[in-house]
Amino acid sequence: MNEENELSYFKGGLAIGVSLGLLSGIASTLWYQKKRTVDADVVLENVKDAFLKEGPIEGSWIEFEKKPLRKFAVHSKTYNGGISRLEDGIMVQYEFTADAFTGTVIDVKRIKD
Repeated sequence: MNEENELSYFKGGLAIGVSLGLLSGIASTLWYQKKRTVDADVVLENVKDAFLKEGPIEGSWIEFEKKPLRKFAVHSKTYNGGISRLEDGIMVQYEFTADAFTGTVIDVKRIKD
């Protein structure tokens, strides 16, 4: 009878340990996914692909440093970058702001000469 109680305690402890390990693994994975940012190179490639659908581009750049952005109650981190291309024989430059967590372009501005 004593051996059965020890085995029962062992199984209960093992079940609790496995459950806690599984829950902590899931929680840490969700936390990591929420805090993870998209690589700046990936964001730049996506923006370049979008501009290439309308025509060739001459150059592009992106800042690898994430900058804080606050619009009303929304707080995020962003990348800033730019694209240059020829339009009607004139070099035109665009600046963009992209969300660092999703890679979504938030704003695109054409730079006036």
